[in-house]
Amino acid sequence: MSSRPRRPARPYRRPRRDPVRILAFDALRAVDERDAYANLVLPPMLARARSTGTLDARDAALATELVYGTLRRQGTYDAVLAECVDRPLREVDPPVLDVLSLGAHQLLATRIPSHAAVSATVELARCVLGDGRAKFVNAVLRRVAAHDLDGWLTRLAPPYDDDPERHLSLVHAHPRWIVAALWDALGGGREGIESLLAADNERPRVTLAARPGRSTVAELLADGRADPGRWSPYAARLAEGGEPGALDAVRDGRAGVQDEGSQLVALALANAPLTGGDTRWLDGCAGPGGKAALLAGLAAERGATLLAAEKQPHRARLVARTLAGNPGPAHTVVADGTRPAWRPGTFDRVLVDVPCTGLGALRRRPEARWRRGPEDIDRLTSVQRELLRGALRAVRPGGVVGYATCSPHLAETRLVVADVLKGLTDTGAEWVDARPLLPGVPDLGEGPDVQLWPHLHGTDAMYLALLRRTRQGAGGPFCRADMLNT
Repeated sequence: MSSRPRRPARPYRRPRRDPVRILAFDALRAVDERDAYANLVLPPMLARARSTGTLDARDAALATELVYGTLRRQGTYDAVLAECVDRPLREVDPPVLDVLSLGAHQLLATRIPSHAAVSATVELARCVLGDGRAKFVNAVLRRVAAHDLDGWLTRLAPPYDDDPERHLSLVHAHPRWIVAALWDALGGGREGIESLLAADNERPRVTLAARPGRSTVAELLADGRADPGRWSPYAARLAEGGEPGALDAVRDGRAGVQDEGSQLVALALANAPLTGGDTRWLDGCAGPGGKAALLAGLAAERGATLLAAEKQPHRARLVARTLAGNPGPAHTVVADGTRPAWRPGTFDRVLVDVPCTGLGALRRRPEARWRRGPEDIDRLTSVQRELLRGALRAVRPGGVVGYATCSPHLAETRLVVADVLKGLTDTGAEWVDARPLLPGVPDLGEGPDVQLWPHLHGTDAMYLALLRRTRQGAGGPFCRADMLNT
């Protein structure tokens, strides 16, 4: 028997719990497991952590960057991790892949030193995955750390001249089909598409809308936490890291978070020239209520009434809550714009902000780019055409319809409008040039429709077509659906 003394066993050390990275991991799991959106699940998680003292403002900022940054570059990080894992990524458990992606983001896109990024991510893995899988995470991240992001892109992305769409897809972390769709919609050469894709990867400042008759931009600017918007007279942009709920007007529902492009769409419809009366307005796809609130305030100033229709009951309740306190009459109904609850020719102004792929809001919903596929287009455009047809039937002759999407995809914008106009039988319609209704906004193209862009206007990529109904049709009662509020 050997007389050599045994080395004492190393005592077990509990993993260090890092509340920032655990919260970021929990947010990624919610996005993955529940198909949730980070901009909806993360704020309440941060608010709870702040209220309990678990995180301070600096911690919250880091957690936000980890979540949004990891989601934004998910496709690029997957390509890197695929080179560092000894099996197909589809065979890696999703929670493990989330931890690896968080580590890859820290290594490749933050100023966190490599040794600290690996160490912190391995500790996270020990907490949420266990010691065995933490060893796997450690081995993979050490391979990731062998190159910086530029080095990995040089290894993985083909030269631009060989395959421009694949090159841009990896460099700017957009699925290839989205690169192609955005490029088609934007037109032009390499500089424009690179600027657009880069803008999609920048987190936008939070923009607020002062609801007419209930708040003012001056009130939102009063404490120095916001700046005036660039284009909308109702817009204010919060300072970096600003909390909307810290403002009384937002807490009271007199103002709300709303992208400036969304505000411009509502304003253009409200200001479009009409012939005849102007007393009945319709928001045909009103949920969750931002545009409806702006339109309702503007309608009240002119003695008009807004009807806000929303197909989904839970979203209709959100709209009703948003419209509560409007200075004039505004009603909410649960109704489907493709099978309307009102007779033809009822309204003077109609807005349909149709369900879409959301490719225009990738700055705010970075995970959406990885969820959508080209197969979604046919399903959505069918609904979009039906909603536009319904809107044209709902407006009276001389009245105006605004067709809006938060997607610049040509199949969801100009092609939908062209297809509907070509197939009209019971109504007639003509284009209204929308460009003069966005005063001061540059780079609006040849018209008559308008496409806004993140890199040109600092807004979501909102699309707007304005159409005036020209053919006589039957009128009818204001509405025969059940009101949620009056």
